[in-house]
Amino acid sequence: MTLYQPESGYCYNSDSLFLHDFINSFSPKGRVLDVGAGCGIVGLLVARDNKKVVIEAVEKQEAFIAYAKKNAIENAIGYKLYEVDFLALEVVEKYDYIISNPPFYPLGARKSENEMLIHARYNTSLPMHSFFKKVSQLLKPQAHFIFCYDATQFGLICSELEKVKMRVVDVKFVHSKVDKPASLVLVHARNSSKSMMRVLAPTFNFIGSEYSKEAEKIFKNANTESIKCQL
Repeated sequence: MTLYQPESGYCYNSDSLFLHDFINSFSPKGRVLDVGAGCGIVGLLVARDNKKVVIEAVEKQEAFIAYAKKNAIENAIGYKLYEVDFLALEVVEKYDYIISNPPFYPLGARKSENEMLIHARYNTSLPMHSFFKKVSQLLKPQAHFIFCYDATQFGLICSELEKVKMRVVDVKFVHSKVDKPASLVLVHARNSSKSMMRVLAPTFNFIGSEYSKEAEKIFKNANTESIKCQL
């Protein structure tokens, strides 16, 4: 998949590719909403690989909106894009899946001066409680919420999801290396679920100085080519 991205500012990274692989493991189908689409990478990859998916997306930054639209056209994927802040989104029909690689760095993290990076990286632009509450309102009963987040905030994730009557049913931690703490957590939660949590085997990005076989397979399956340009 060819993906156009801004020459400077925020660009997708391996987080999006690990999330795409995680979402695919649940064979999504039906109406799917990609929250904070950026250049469109996660939603477009999911739609490409799952033919029973009808993909929609929401993105508030004008720069990213242009890239997401172009990427949908270039890859011949039907794509409905809402150009609005997710918290202000209003739809008639609820979703079977909501997926997201949201801004998740906390307020205390060092901030960039770049406005695009601030909105793409820091959770002040999409606070966790407000984010989860809106997701729960837009999902059908027993529907699915699949997203990635900063692994150090997993306890808070579980607590905030419970507040909106959602529960984590599958979780997978991603580590840069075997001897390093997890840096990313992949979460599958469900609306009104009473299921127990399933903790999946962790993913390691590197084994020594080389990509792990799992990471190589994930990147190969995504098969993305990034083109940085100015639209």
